[in-house]
Amino acid sequence: MANQADLFDKVVNVFADLTSNVPVSSHPRSDDPARQARHLTLKASSEAALLAGALALPPGPLGMLTVLPDLVLVWKLQRQLVADIAATYGRSDQLVTETMIYCLFRHAAAQVVRDFAVRSAERVLIQRAPLVVIQRTLKRVGVVISKRVAGRTLSRWLPLAGAIGIGAYAFYDTAQVGKTAQQLFDRELTLVPALDSGRAQQTSEAPGPSGPAGQRSDPA
Repeated sequence: MANQADLFDKVVNVFADLTSNVPVSSHPRSDDPARQARHLTLKASSEAALLAGALALPPGPLGMLTVLPDLVLVWKLQRQLVADIAATYGRSDQLVTETMIYCLFRHAAAQVVRDFAVRSAERVLIQRAPLVVIQRTLKRVGVVISKRVAGRTLSRWLPLAGAIGIGAYAFYDTAQVGKTAQQLFDRELTLVPALDSGRAQQTSEAPGPSGPAGQRSDPA
């Protein structure tokens, strides 16, 4: 139990660092951003697979020590991918903590992050959130991811097969991040100012955002 709690705390701290520090991209705006985004996603997914697979090769107890470090490296690679795709679409100024959280974790914890990006007509509304809401969201994402990390340790006792499986999953996971980022930045985005703490608390407890006449808008 203590080990699980320690793992959870480490994962949440990593998430807080990843999403609050948005990296700079060297990629210029592309004339064909969709094609460039697919290229960047394939490249990053391949790198993630090789990195995760290589770090999963050490067997047994030694391999256990690489579980979180290899995930951190893959997550940082994914974070850079999101920044590069945003730059490719000329949307770097709209890459904020909320959009980073949405892109990194939508495929893994859709219900947790859905309120950060809501589709309204042809636009996507990016809801800025107070720090307390962001922290609470990262903890909820941490619960989901920590269970996956804990299960991943078992593969360290099957070096070759485990490394292949972990590499394949890293490829898939990174590809999903790239896909989410491409779909998001391909739309018109509007940043909505953060609610005050009281209203943010009510919003986080509500079933989901509502559109005109009490109709719920669809998550992006």
